[in-house]
Amino acid sequence: MTTAISRRAALLALAAGAQAALAQSAAGYPDKVVKIIAPYPPGGFNDTLSRIVANHLQQTFKQSVVVDNKSGGGTVIGTQAAAMQPADGYTILETAFPFAVNEFIYPRLPYDRRKDFTPLILAGRSPLVLVVPADSPFKSVADLVKAAKAKPGRLNYGSAGVGASNHLATELFADVAGIELNHVPFKGGSPTMTALAGGQLDMAIDLVPNALPLIQAGKIRALAVTEAKRAAAVPDAPTIAEALGTKFNVVTWHGFAVRAGTPREVVDRLNKEINAVLDLPEARKTFASQGVEPVGGSAAEFAKFLDEQSALWKPVIDKNGIRAD
Repeated sequence: MTTAISRRAALLALAAGAQAALAQSAAGYPDKVVKIIAPYPPGGFNDTLSRIVANHLQQTFKQSVVVDNKSGGGTVIGTQAAAMQPADGYTILETAFPFAVNEFIYPRLPYDRRKDFTPLILAGRSPLVLVVPADSPFKSVADLVKAAKAKPGRLNYGSAGVGASNHLATELFADVAGIELNHVPFKGGSPTMTALAGGQLDMAIDLVPNALPLIQAGKIRALAVTEAKRAAAVPDAPTIAEALGTKFNVVTWHGFAVRAGTPREVVDRLNKEINAVLDLPEARKTFASQGVEPVGGSAAEFAKFLDEQSALWKPVIDKNGIRAD
């Protein structure tokens, strides 16, 4: 009995010491290098967002803020790396769509997003866009749906990989439209768009930042956007909801998180500073050029958004048997 009480007292003392150390660290935060882990390769909006935030934080904190690109494994590699860091706010994880859905796609994730992370802020969101090659015979969503119904499973669509936002968005589109499509996964959005422009695919639903340069160059054509409202970046494209006469509202998004247990003072400060970034004219200009809408808000609002995204996509994933190999 005495031994058990002694062990419990020792554990409580250790916990109290850890809490005291965290409180002291939070009071002087930051006093060393801050790292943003971006689970994506350099280039693309996810990387751009991390660097915009890093530059602002570095000026504000008067400390070095570096971006560490750890891509691969459908963002699992970078997310796992962040989950292994101390809960002190010196490692920030850049999050996107897979953060809310990977738990349903991968049988054994090396982290638990709810237990291992504290949501920090929803930084931006944008619709995806349904696109076809410039010389495609499909001039509208109705044309594409009609052809797909005439030849079930014959039309090919590309995605950035199993479980990516464009993969799940297209499966949801097919479910709602009552059609069957053939999935061709690629290793990223850029090769998907290259294949589409080259006529190797019949269609794709992809992120606006990925598709916009090719739309503007006349190499692919936008048929519709996935959000419930039209997008300023492709103003002539109707919404899928309009085209199908039904509800359809899908967005991709970008945010940040830190390790669970990070002191509340640090979470609040990071949330405040990133909200400030989203109000900067130069940041808004960069967002607009890539068809992304700045969002911002509280950490609690982002946590609620993540749960809503998980609830939206789990039935789609389960119905279509989408699992990573």
